[in-house]
Amino acid sequence: MANVTKNTEAQRLNFWEKLYLPEIARGLGLTFKAMFKPNMTRQYPEERWEPEGSYRGRPVLVQEEDGERCVACGLCSRVCPALAIEVQAGETDKEKERFPKLFEINMLRCIYCGFCEEVCPEEAIVMSKDYELVFTSPEDAIYGKDKLLIPVAKLQDRLEFLRQYK
Repeated sequence: MANVTKNTEAQRLNFWEKLYLPEIARGLGLTFKAMFKPNMTRQYPEERWEPEGSYRGRPVLVQEEDGERCVACGLCSRVCPALAIEVQAGETDKEKERFPKLFEINMLRCIYCGFCEEVCPEEAIVMSKDYELVFTSPEDAIYGKDKLLIPVAKLQDRLEFLRQYK
């Protein structure tokens, strides 16, 4: 039955459609139209791109004035499909009772999916605007708390975006 419909479709084409010349001309017209549109190329080191609040760059930890937001619940490490996050909890006498004694993200394994950000109950881990990641060795790609903690003021637009769409 499928063979019969293919044959009838092929028989309905006229002479010019069988030669594909109109389609080639239409494709060339589309190409020429695109050639004369304005150029969207950035001269990268001099002209930097500033991402919007919805951009998912590298994951970072939010640091408030009185300390970090993370309570070391470990949800981010459990939901990570690439197994890039490692969290070890420590006890404290403060109101949160727990804090991450060890918090590491292997940036070579991270796939920037944002699951860690979605599952965090404290909004402690968010995706930043950082897109320039260069490592000279695999050990440099393991980010500890010293590289992950970012002040909350630098992450305000991402936090506002998350609150708007949650």
